[in-house]
Amino acid sequence: MSGDAAGAARAAEAARAAAGHAPQVLGALVRRYGHFDLAEDAVQEALLAAARQWPERGAPENPRGWLIQVASRRLTDVLRAERARRLREEAQARLLPRDAHTAPAPDAPRGPAEDDTLTLLYLCCHPDLSPASQVALTLRAVGGLTTAEIARAYLVPEATVAQRISRAKRQLRGAEFRRPDRWRERLPALLQVLYLIFTEGHTATSGTAVRRADLAVEAIRLARALHVLLPADSEVTALLALMLLTDARRAARTDAAGELVRLDEQDRTLWDPAAIAEGVALVERALRHGPVGPYQLQAAIAALHDEAASAAETDWPQILALYDLLVRAAPAGEPMAALGRAVAVAMVHGPGAGLAETDRLTEVLGGHHRLAAVRAHLLELAGDRDGARAAYQVAAAGTLSRPEQRYLRVRASRLAP
Repeated sequence: MSGDAAGAARAAEAARAAAGHAPQVLGALVRRYGHFDLAEDAVQEALLAAARQWPERGAPENPRGWLIQVASRRLTDVLRAERARRLREEAQARLLPRDAHTAPAPDAPRGPAEDDTLTLLYLCCHPDLSPASQVALTLRAVGGLTTAEIARAYLVPEATVAQRISRAKRQLRGAEFRRPDRWRERLPALLQVLYLIFTEGHTATSGTAVRRADLAVEAIRLARALHVLLPADSEVTALLALMLLTDARRAARTDAAGELVRLDEQDRTLWDPAAIAEGVALVERALRHGPVGPYQLQAAIAALHDEAASAAETDWPQILALYDLLVRAAPAGEPMAALGRAVAVAMVHGPGAGLAETDRLTEVLGGHHRLAAVRAHLLELAGDRDGARAAYQVAAAGTLSRPEQRYLRVRASRLAP
């Protein structure tokens, strides 16, 4: 590897390491100073400083503390400048000399909390924000997702997401950074954003990696923290179970070369039995304490997959019954549950029936690559090699994930005449 390439690799690694601390750093700054939008700008500047300095000097012993210190300096400078400007304007308005006042320094930072991320979640899910803005802002601030990644997760234009985030930041100016007394009303939004953060971590929608471990780990950690606060809430319990049951398969999702492996082809001896056992126990507890909600149903489906000793022993009729309930329970406009149901229909009633279900989803999912990928799989099961190959090629062209692209193109090439 050349010197330039090695330096670029070190810088990229430093950027990734620093970015993993961004939510905690942002939470610390907002708690100390307020000013959500200015704090986020300061955090981004600190991340850039880390990407420049850490490859040459080495990462500090306390990376999070370093980032908080650098971001605090940046934010303090901005606040001082803003206060000085405002005082000058006030002095001029009163026809007083400009040196009649001096800009007071911002409040001294309090000692860093062990973790402000959960409180940051509460703030981002403020009831004054629309549900769409709550989700977009939390994915940006807590999940660290880019505007483009959020847009892909929600199947909306990138400009729409950018507007939602900007509007949410403006609305949060002056909001107090603490856990609100009536924070339970924010729980549906909290659960939704944690699920989306985990989903992006489990299967990255873009880039060269199959998964973003930092997001998956952080989502599970925050779900555990919510479960400690609300151990009797069935949907909180079920969301944690769903994450654990899904994450339990991560070691088998790629082969020795790092290429994706489809669920029915995975080596199940590589699945994490401890995570599966914990997840199944949580699902059972959640189902006993209803009412049954979307996360309980998804977790129950994941448990049926994980408990099957082989792909052939998967209880597809039971999975289909759960999907029937899930499609009815899922929020309006959420098509992915219906896409999963189409696969279950195919496994129970044959690929032709599954393909008929995907035809009904064309209007809502449009050109989404996951619809094309499911259709390719079902066409392959139906014996339509040409149709499957074409659908795999369409799916590969529609994803920004390099591992997914390679996987889909390999599936297409295997069907070549």
